Amino acid sequence: MMVLVQQSEKPTEPNIPSTDLGFVPIPKRLRYDPNKPFHFGLTLNIAFGFASTFVVANLYYCQPLLIQMSKSFNVTYSEVSTIPTLVQAGYATGLLLISPLGDLVRRRQLILILIILSASLSIPLAITKNLRVFEAFSFLVGALSVTPQVLLPLAADLAPPERRAAALSVVLSGLLFGVLIARVLSGVIAEFTSWRVVYYMAIGVQYFVLVGSYFLLPDYPSKNSHLTYWDILWTMAKFCFTEPILVQACLINLASSASFSNFWVTLTFLLGDDPYNYSTLIIGLFALVGMFGVAMGPLVGRTIDKLIPWYASLFGMVGLVLFQAIQVGAGGINIGAVIIATFGLDVFRQMLQVSLSTSIFGIAPEARGRLNAVYILSLFIGQVMGTAVGTKVFIEHGWRAGAALSVAWSGWQFFILFLRGPHCDRKTWFGYQGGLMPYSKTQVLRRTQSDVENRTPVGEAADDEKIEAVDEKVEEGPTLMKLLTRRGRRLRRRDNVFMLHTSHPPDDRYNQAIDADIHTDGYWCPHALNADT
Repeated sequence: MMVLVQQSEKPTEPNIPSTDLGFVPIPKRLRYDPNKPFHFGLTLNIAFGFASTFVVANLYYCQPLLIQMSKSFNVTYSEVSTIPTLVQAGYATGLLLISPLGDLVRRRQLILILIILSASLSIPLAITKNLRVFEAFSFLVGALSVTPQVLLPLAADLAPPERRAAALSVVLSGLLFGVLIARVLSGVIAEFTSWRVVYYMAIGVQYFVLVGSYFLLPDYPSKNSHLTYWDILWTMAKFCFTEPILVQACLINLASSASFSNFWVTLTFLLGDDPYNYSTLIIGLFALVGMFGVAMGPLVGRTIDKLIPWYASLFGMVGLVLFQAIQVGAGGINIGAVIIATFGLDVFRQMLQVSLSTSIFGIAPEARGRLNAVYILSLFIGQVMGTAVGTKVFIEHGWRAGAALSVAWSGWQFFILFLRGPHCDRKTWFGYQGGLMPYSKTQVLRRTQSDVENRTPVGEAADDEKIEAVDEKVEEGPTLMKLLTRRGRRLRRRDNVFMLHTSHPPDDRYNQAIDADIHTDGYWCPHALNADT
């Protein structure tokens, strides 16, 4: 049998919107054009990260301000302690009910609406003198601060496959910066002026993000216009039982988030007591060490792009265990050990999170918003578990037992990761189907294509020596190439078209394997194995 590459028919162009909300014009360069994909460059990637930083910061501004708030509202510490809980409860509600809308509507329009609402509803937080009003609006602002969880799937859609992990790492770095910088800024500002100034700053920064989003954020069409909102929610629940990759990622993420939250929450107790006895200001400055770790995000993302997500997750978990071991051994003895552990845990936690995000975004491009919502919910549950259990263990058994708890949670992560190998099919729950080769099928295809392009440009005849060189590369190639050659498949180049010779008909396994975005200009394409002739 011989499979020939054929050019696919040009798709029908959809109706391209030119306005947001029906009346606000979209800048022409940002309008969706199916024939001219938008370039996801460094500027836009940084803009995504910046927006994530100062929107997610809404969830954490209040934490260092509770003492000042109790005095301002003339209430007890116990009463104001409900504010962080309400903000986080609102965020969980938004993750569940709002962020999945990214799979149903145009993301640019959704993001602009969310930023307008979160910024506007922050105004009462700065001016109200009633605690109950403050609590109600804190919940609403928390629910509407899910913009980063809409930006993440959009970044995965816009970024080319070979740069997807790097793009996601910048957005996730922005999110983690927001978690850290919110505490630092609010603590420093409240030290010298009223706590209300923190919320005035938050309002101004969010409106700045809104203006930047209007002029930078590209429009992108709805991916599931045939679904209803209830369909979106139902499929989220369905994914929890039908998608092994998602379930594996969530179970790993839950334990990893618990370990990370345990470290940061108990770090305050560790540094504030013997032998360190540091002030609140110095303890807060440890967030700067974490920021240096987060700043490694783009480098981490580029590393992950060169690996398959399973191995990137494994490396991240190994790194986390090593730095957690440092904390177990010397965290309560030497401040240098604490600094090293703080930096390393931020770097490798980010590596694990980016690799897990990359794996789940590869499941179904049309469902990335829902998949991300389920994944982030697992992170949220892990944070609650790590804070509650970690604090109890630290108080009752000391710093070493608290640090050892994180190592124990790492053991759970390794157990879940090793239940299924790096090359298992989408619906395979257990096993090592496809082996343990450290290359993905897409990487093999791209490397082979690159070799052929370098050896035999389009328009030139392929002599026997060049063909044999390509054949040798194919025979030695890992994963997919070995799978192909085992069944008698060989690549030949004739008349500027690759033909795949085989004595076996193509099946779904091969069709799913050929998923690379490879041009049809005289080489091969992802649809080649679907042909009948």
